[in-house]
Amino acid sequence: MRRYSIKRSLTMCFIMAALLTLLVLTYTTDANPTQFCPSSCLCYDSSNLVECRDLELLMVPHHLPHSTWMLDLRQNNLSRLEPTSFQALWSLRILLLSDNQIEVVLARSFRSLGFLERLDLSNNLLSSLPHDFSRGLGSLRELRVPANRLTALNYESLRHMESLEKLDLSRNYLGSIEQGAFRGLSRLRHLHLQSNLLDSVRGGYFFMLQNLELLDLSDNNISIIAVESFTSLHSLRLLSLSDNQLSHLKFKTFLNLQTPSTHIQVSGNPWICDCDLQRVFGKITSVRHLHIDDYDNLTCAGPPQLSGAALVSVDNQLCVAETATVLVITITVLVTVIAAIVMAERNRKKNQEKNWNEPDGPFETQDK
Repeated sequence: MRRYSIKRSLTMCFIMAALLTLLVLTYTTDANPTQFCPSSCLCYDSSNLVECRDLELLMVPHHLPHSTWMLDLRQNNLSRLEPTSFQALWSLRILLLSDNQIEVVLARSFRSLGFLERLDLSNNLLSSLPHDFSRGLGSLRELRVPANRLTALNYESLRHMESLEKLDLSRNYLGSIEQGAFRGLSRLRHLHLQSNLLDSVRGGYFFMLQNLELLDLSDNNISIIAVESFTSLHSLRLLSLSDNQLSHLKFKTFLNLQTPSTHIQVSGNPWICDCDLQRVFGKITSVRHLHIDDYDNLTCAGPPQLSGAALVSVDNQLCVAETATVLVITITVLVTVIAAIVMAERNRKKNQEKNWNEPDGPFETQDK
């Protein structure tokens, strides 16, 4: 009996020691959130968040916890990303790099970020995206690169982002987009290209973007839109063309938008208000699934006599004036033709009378 009691006491002691050890370990982990964390950064084990924001860092810190789920490096002085910058961060889902001085992204910088879903590179100094920029980013769903210095976009840069749903390239200096640059982005839903230097929209820009819902092309220099530009955008809900250099439109450009419902924004363009423009807008508004959201805000830039006038206030007069002009021209031509016929008939009669009144007329010649 005594032996059993001793054995039971030893067992209880062992259990208590184990529980005490576990409690100490748990307390130590919770009480030291910066364990295995780079100096100056804050690491939160409970959420796998590493915050290194606004620390004037010149490079990405080394020895980041492998379990990091979100890494915040905003508002630092980073100038380049290297292949070793995010090495072994296989669990990373969100990477925030906005408001730095990043000019260069070296090849394979994101190669170990196969599960990354959101990448923010806003407000940096990138002038281009390298050809292999998207390699390793097959799970990325949102890419933000606004307010950089991008001048062109090539096909290779985005080709491996088959999961991408939101792409923001606004407030750059994009003057050209390579044909098929977005071709691999079959899941893309939002595309922001506003505030760039695009002067035209070509036919192959948005090929294969069947799931695109929002396309923002506002605040560019667009004056020409190819008729087939939007043909493949079967899910488009909002198309913004505001604040460009459009003066005329082709109805077929928008007729090719075979969608359930698309809202179009076109204010802030230098419209030449003539009968052709009125007819195009009239046809667009007659199509059930097309909606001009800001028609009441359109302003005429020409002809001179209509400069500054609201299109909605003169649209009913545009074709009337043209019809009146055509009618005047038609009447003028008709009067001229009739006058010519009358004059010709008078001249014919005068010549005929002259022939009959001559002394050597036809009958006198016959009598002789």
